[in-house]
Amino acid sequence: MTTVQEYSYGSHPSQFVRMHLPAGDRLPVVVVVHGGFWRNKYGVELAEPLAADLAKFGVAAAAVEYRRVGDGGGWPTTMADVARAVDHLASAGQYVAEGRLRLDRVAAVGHSAGGQLAAWLTHRRSLRSGTAGSITATSHFVPVIGAVAQAGVLDLVGASLERLGDGAVDDLMQGAAGSVPQRYHHSSPLAHVGDGAAVVCVHGDQDEDVPLSQSQRYVDAAVLAGDPARLVVLPGVDHMGLIDVRSDAWAVCRDSLLQMV
Repeated sequence: MTTVQEYSYGSHPSQFVRMHLPAGDRLPVVVVVHGGFWRNKYGVELAEPLAADLAKFGVAAAAVEYRRVGDGGGWPTTMADVARAVDHLASAGQYVAEGRLRLDRVAAVGHSAGGQLAAWLTHRRSLRSGTAGSITATSHFVPVIGAVAQAGVLDLVGASLERLGDGAVDDLMQGAAGSVPQRYHHSSPLAHVGDGAAVVCVHGDQDEDVPLSQSQRYVDAAVLAGDPARLVVLPGVDHMGLIDVRSDAWAVCRDSLLQMV
């Protein structure tokens, strides 16, 4: 039997986690980060079905809400929020789980913009000291051992130049790639390859919202740098097919997560 516990990791109304907890002890954890091009129009309801499904497989699944553009989000609060949500697994998360979480077995999954955030979480050790989400900016760092990026926006510079999501990346970063390069370097998973992060990129070849090239560029660069990254291309799958829990596409993502944790 699965129970759902909600708790806050900050004072803003969008800083909360809905933890789906199965029965059992020593539960591995998957952090589920929703997409929606980082905009306030979309919320944690996109992540909830994935979290509920993962809990059926013996995983504590933390569906994370965070500040988005139009609701106090953007640079740097959106990135800081998801990092803080992960680190709070060691405090509020363990409290609601009655100490049953295995914090050495934490993975992340994210769709679209959530894919950027999930992959970025695996690269936190590479962030410059004192910056948003860096391990020096927290006293309770919880490492993410791997991530599944579902049609992730993993090259923010390229996404800015291509105007993905009608300029969504520029809105998130509060500027174009050429005007605020340090922000893009901090936040783009592609900028941090070579640190050993384990990221599986799952992408449909019929995606008209986030091009397959986003995942291809990340994996090509990561493998060249020696990281254990992997690309899974799903024929005939569109952008939203990856988060349909009834689909084979989601089963591929879920199986990759279960192997990680």
